[in-house]
Amino acid sequence: MTGKPSKHPDKSTAVSTPEGDTLQGWIPDIADRKELFEALNKAFDYRGDVTITRRDGSTLEGYIFDRRTGQSLDDSSVRLMPVDTDDKVEVRYADIARLEFTGKDTAAGKSFENWIKRYVEKKQAGEKASIESESLD
Repeated sequence: MTGKPSKHPDKSTAVSTPEGDTLQGWIPDIADRKELFEALNKAFDYRGDVTITRRDGSTLEGYIFDRRTGQSLDDSSVRLMPVDTDDKVEVRYADIARLEFTGKDTAAGKSFENWIKRYVEKKQAGEKASIESESLD
């Protein structure tokens, strides 16, 4: 089942991989090893913050900047930079109970192809089109 996250995703319900160019708001179903590995691969490529809920109930929000994939959940981990500290934290895959794509994906819609398309559309409409990049904010 594939679904799009709503503007205000239901945090209590996991949804399948969303369609579109952003994962923001997605709460993947990580019921088995394969789903967890796939979701964390997407989280590693995501350019926004994620929230990890550990099996002990604690949560950690931050940007995943590194992953170490082993043969099992116990020898695989992600490292992230939490939003509230300069420390870097390592979390074993086996300790992850829930994963949420909570932060804005700063790269969504910022591909070179999208930039060219917007540039051409502005030029064709007779608007000023600049080669300057747009702000990430």
